[in-house]
Amino acid sequence: MTQYFAQVVDGIVTDVRVVTAEFMAANPDRYQGVWVETFFGVEGKTYAGIGCTWDGTDFVAPVVEPD
Repeated sequence: MTQYFAQVVDGIVTDVRVVTAEFMAANPDRYQGVWVETFFGVEGKTYAGIGCTWDGTDFVAPVVEPD
């Protein structure tokens, strides 16, 4: 099964990777810091993108103000 993980730095997503939890655990030098599983196509969950905020429960997309 495909898994997606977002790296979160100071509450902001800085990277998103397709990788299994097992691979991350076996290679901690490649996945330092905080990584949170994110879900694609799952009702009630927001897929993380770079710049999203992690609120501890779900990812929140940034608000873009019109010019």
